[in-house]
Formats: sequence, C-alpha cells, structure tokens
Amino acid sequence: MSKTRHGKPSIRDLPTKPRGPRPAVIAAAVLLAVGIGAAALLLRAREPGGAGSPEASPAAQRTRASALAAAADSGFGALNGRWLRLDGGYVLEIRAVDAGGTIDAAYFNPQPINVAKAEATRDGSTLRVFVELQAPNYPGSTYALTYDQGRDQLGGTYFQAALQQRFDVTFVRMK
Repeated sequence: MSKTRHGKPSIRDLPTKPRGPRPAVIAAAVLLAVGIGAAALLLRAREPGGAGSPEASPAAQRTRASALAAAADSGFGALNGRWLRLDGGYVLEIRAVDAGGTIDAAYFNPQPINVAKAEATRDGSTLRVFVELQAPNYPGSTYALTYDQGRDQLGGTYFQAALQQRFDVTFVRMK
C-alpha cells in the first residue's frame, strides 16, 4: 500500500464502492415493474369485453344481444339517447335499458355526477324514468320523468334533496 507524503493511504489504495444502484435495488425495480404490468393485465381482463373476461365470450355476446332485443321489444329503446334539460344545460345520457328496466345512465352538470340508480318502468303505454343521483351537492336528489312520445321529451319532477325542493323539468333529445 502506498502512502501520501502526509502518511495517509493513497486514494488509489482505498476500497472502491460499486458505482450506480446495487444489484438488489435493480432486481426490486424489475420485480415491481413486472408486478405492475401483471396487475394492469388482470384489471383489463376484468373489464366488460376485456380479453379473457366472460363478456368477451361468444355466448356472453349472444346473451347480451338477446337482452338488448328484449329491451327493444319492451319499448324502452325509445329512451336511449342524450337528453338536455331546458332550464340549465344539464344532460341525462341514457345509454341502454335492459328488459327489466335497469338503465345504464350518466348525468352531467357539466361534469359527471354519480348516478346511484336509474330504472325505467312501463304503465300501459306510458314509459317512466327514475334517476337517483348521489354526490356531494346531490345527496339523494331524484328525477321522476315520463316520456312524451309525441314531443320526444322527458318531463316530470326534479327533487333537490339538499334544498328539500321540487322543480318541474323538461328534457329534450339532443340531436
């Protein structure tokens, strides 16, 4: 071992530390990346219609098609579409209604507001829609609407739960 003129070991003789991350850190990072990728694939497979999901099977697609056909036969198909509330720019989007009356719906003001429940019922030839919202400014607010086929409108009552008030409302179909 060589010494400097002050009697200390030379820098060349000091043990060197490995440069860059240690192998264990690299291995942990690789395992983490693989785990995140695997989790993403599993979540995607669970999405409706995702690869490997039951909804992607031909049998599931036939079942869904027959449910949609039954919904059309029930007359609920007339409710599908985007509906604009005339007094404020609120939008009710009815994406689909199954034969049992369960509605796949979204509500916007203009940002999305959580739809807790949406269903359609038939009373003779009259179609009714019930929508319950559940969000910070809409805790249990509801719409009770009736479809007017002649005017192609949804009309009825909006119950604003936070204010405990009811309002008459009309929605028109957006083209």
